[in-house]
Amino acid sequence: MSLPLLALVGLAALAGPLLAGVARWRIPVVIGQLLAGILIGGSGLRLVDASEPTFTFLGQVGFAVTMFVAGTHVPVRDARLRPALLTGVLRAVAVGVLSAGVGFGVAAVFHTGHGALYAVLMASSSAALVLPAVDQLGLGGSQLLPMLAQVAVADTACIVALPLVIDPANAPRAALGAVLIAVLSVGIAVGLRWADERDHWDRLRDTSKGHHLALELRISLVVLFGLGAVAALMHVSVLLAGFAVGLAVSYAGEPHRLARQLFGVAEGFLAPLYFVWLGASLSIASLVRDPRLVLLGLALGVGAVLVHLALALSRQHPLWAISTSAQLGVPMAAATIGASNGLLGAGEPAALVLGALVTIGALAAATALAAKRPAYHDQETSPAAADMPSSG
Repeated sequence: MSLPLLALVGLAALAGPLLAGVARWRIPVVIGQLLAGILIGGSGLRLVDASEPTFTFLGQVGFAVTMFVAGTHVPVRDARLRPALLTGVLRAVAVGVLSAGVGFGVAAVFHTGHGALYAVLMASSSAALVLPAVDQLGLGGSQLLPMLAQVAVADTACIVALPLVIDPANAPRAALGAVLIAVLSVGIAVGLRWADERDHWDRLRDTSKGHHLALELRISLVVLFGLGAVAALMHVSVLLAGFAVGLAVSYAGEPHRLARQLFGVAEGFLAPLYFVWLGASLSIASLVRDPRLVLLGLALGVGAVLVHLALALSRQHPLWAISTSAQLGVPMAAATIGASNGLLGAGEPAALVLGALVTIGALAAATALAAKRPAYHDQETSPAAADMPSSG
């Protein structure tokens, strides 16, 4: 990959914020970046080759950092979520049970044999999408905290489950790798808390700030890439390593300075590069040639919204229920793994992304409607009042 092509990828990634800047369209940044990747990739103008080793490697690095940032968005230490945790867990389990039935049903209708994968996709929620959306609009209300707990539980559980269901033949090895990464991430979290409680981090931050060294960011990336190396050796996706390190940092307490540095590195370069690479790697031609794949993507997206909306029967407000269906990390990871390892059929990764886009659209519509209702603006239970992390 040459510098001119890297500049082209960076230029294409600007489509995300440019489209998102048009208020009347309300297009999420990630969609613009995916569309730009499709345009310049193999399904469009063929200006970049998504299978080129350097481009693929940078895409994987961007994937790991994107999941790292997503993990830091999960409010692990937020005391206000603890009373709502049981409700969140029960709702996440209920959605999982419903998703299993719908997921295997969709797989049977489309003859793909990926029922377990579809169930995990439908059951997943994206803290990286829901938390910033709620925070940006200042939404609140008595049902907000249980909803956020549900999203955090579902996000974590589905990211752990994905490597096990996408490649069932290697599930035992993936399970062992997941356990090893979990143990290491717990050790990292405990170590970070220990250093923080003994003022080691304070001295490090003072040194870093005084000499402009960005030591917190350097150490975080070293830990991330180190755990990513363990994941690669165990043949586990870097999504799990990235998310686990993010959870560890969130548990230890992410400093505001580190949050800003991560935001710059991730959103300024690596995350846009990853989404452009993912768009360039998707086989949209296969999706267009086979209308069944379009229907598959729509079925996955609409199915996810409906199984989450079913929780309205448990007296969860429908708009909150719809918001919990928003997916990002899990379907993108499934598409990345499937495209890279040939575990999915031609065009199926693009169908998974289409399903995710349906849920993102549902989130945008639900939060926009909630923003117009006074009952959803109780500041005492808003994310900002709870001092929860935002997208930066």
